[in-house]
Amino acid sequence: MFGIDLIDAAFLPAALVALVAGLLSFLSPCVLPIVPPYLAYMGGVSMGDLREGRGSAVLPALFFVLGLSTVFLLMGFAASAFGQFFLSNQELFGRIAGAVIIGLGLHFLGLYRIPILDREARLDAGEQGGSSLGAYVLGLAFAFGWTPCIGPQLGAILSIAAQGGDLARGTGLLAVYAAGLGIPFLLAAIFIQRAIGVMNRIKRHMGLIEKGMGALLVIVGLLLLTNAFSAISFWLLETFPGLAQLG
Repeated sequence: MFGIDLIDAAFLPAALVALVAGLLSFLSPCVLPIVPPYLAYMGGVSMGDLREGRGSAVLPALFFVLGLSTVFLLMGFAASAFGQFFLSNQELFGRIAGAVIIGLGLHFLGLYRIPILDREARLDAGEQGGSSLGAYVLGLAFAFGWTPCIGPQLGAILSIAAQGGDLARGTGLLAVYAAGLGIPFLLAAIFIQRAIGVMNRIKRHMGLIEKGMGALLVIVGLLLLTNAFSAISFWLLETFPGLAQLG
């Protein structure tokens, strides 16, 4: 379509990693605990109102997700635009990016601590509560805020996007990441009463979630370090030849 083969063997493994990274970003200690208060603020209601089913935050939540998705898509576009430069030095930059991402993964696995990643980033939402425009601006601020728990995962996906050097694929990859982070947020807004209970139970397992984030980062780092994404793509093409016809 439009001369761009977006969905192919090279895109699929990276997209799967991006989707999982987005979901783990939503479940991270920097995001999950603030979801109910953010929904209440954006909906212009109290937490008590949300728990009792009075008021709705679905429309503001949609605009919030659109706001953060806007930033992520721009990041993906920018990373891909520089991709041709990275491609000319692919082996070197792949190894550097892989080593850095593995280092971040080891932090989340608890093997050592990087102090800056233990700081909690707080955003000033201003006086925009209860409006769709305010929710969109808050989404922009949230993405630009680069909270410690989102930064490493997002950085890993940006590294993969830059490796490809294709604007459509890079932007698409960040769109998948935004979906992994944004869809659970929208579901929480739609089913807020059940979601609050589920999120409270998930909070008990934050340590395990953080280790899952670390494991994902280490895996992505190793794939970049060894250029294994290309090997996975070739394997997919050999196993599922029909992928070569998609696009």
